[in-house]
Amino acid sequence: MTKAISVSGLHKRFGRTPALDGLDLEVESGEVHGFLGPNGAGKSTTIRVLLGLLRGDSGAAQVLGRDPWRDAVEVHRRIAYVPGDVTLWRGLTGGEVIDLYGRLRGGLDAGRRAELVERFDLDPTRKGRTYSKGNRQKVALVAAFASDVDLLILDEPTSGLDPLMEAVFRRCVAEERERGRTVLLSSHVLGEVEELCDRVSIVRKGRTVERGSLAELRHLTRTGVSAELATVPEGLAALPGVHGLDVRGDRVRFQVDTDKLGAVLRVLGEAGVRSLTSAPPTLEELFLRHYRDDGPGGGPDGGGGTGGGLDRDGGGTGGRDDSDGLVDGPVAR
Repeated sequence: MTKAISVSGLHKRFGRTPALDGLDLEVESGEVHGFLGPNGAGKSTTIRVLLGLLRGDSGAAQVLGRDPWRDAVEVHRRIAYVPGDVTLWRGLTGGEVIDLYGRLRGGLDAGRRAELVERFDLDPTRKGRTYSKGNRQKVALVAAFASDVDLLILDEPTSGLDPLMEAVFRRCVAEERERGRTVLLSSHVLGEVEELCDRVSIVRKGRTVERGSLAELRHLTRTGVSAELATVPEGLAALPGVHGLDVRGDRVRFQVDTDKLGAVLRVLGEAGVRSLTSAPPTLEELFLRHYRDDGPGGGPDGGGGTGGGLDRDGGGTGGRDDSDGLVDGPVAR
């Protein structure tokens, strides 16, 4: 089966600034794939390449088996894109915008559209100029989820939504998986990614540094251990695989490389364990392990910014203007 997204060795520079430095990304058909990294890591540059708005300097990128640059019109009939900062035509109603996107794509499921309008508590009769940020996001999300497409590319899609609407969004993504559609989800809300995604790719300085299911990534990293002991064994901090040991009386807390966990637990058992808990790392811990040494905006895109919006790429040369409507008109701006 053709992969929904296949990116290999992708490079992109803006002047002297490298935005992508050999990035790899593979998204299987029918999966929800998390695409993680702070602002400036290269996520938005990658997404712009996938949308046909930028052309990589070298490497290869395919979307639904097609070249997104050469075959942009055909590709965009099969994908729906939602950015983190949606703008709308000011004179059109929300419903008119939703219907327009349906015509630009592969069609619109009218029943699904009506259901989503109700679930997202959206008034589709209001003009675009009257909508709040959250309601503009709802318009884009309804248009995406109701469209007859194979791939959804969601870049900070819940920016501006309240917790109730975030829950609706999560259920909709789960439904898209059940329908066999592919979702690429870029989000700073790591709990959202952890709940929804089958696999994740973590990007750092224009390269993919980790990829796999959460179970696979947890197996390759550390487990948190907290224990109350009869006696704290000497040399615990020096044991292979032990990190960040914190001793407070007869209580110890540390992290241990997963492949060394058994040996460390045997040492604790010999010391006399009164209580012990262990927990696999959260997605946040997996993510931060790659970024602890980076300052704000420390990635190749050169973009700072807050966690709630789109990553802004460090330049614009070599790109294709999206104002022609090939990529969702003003929503993709």
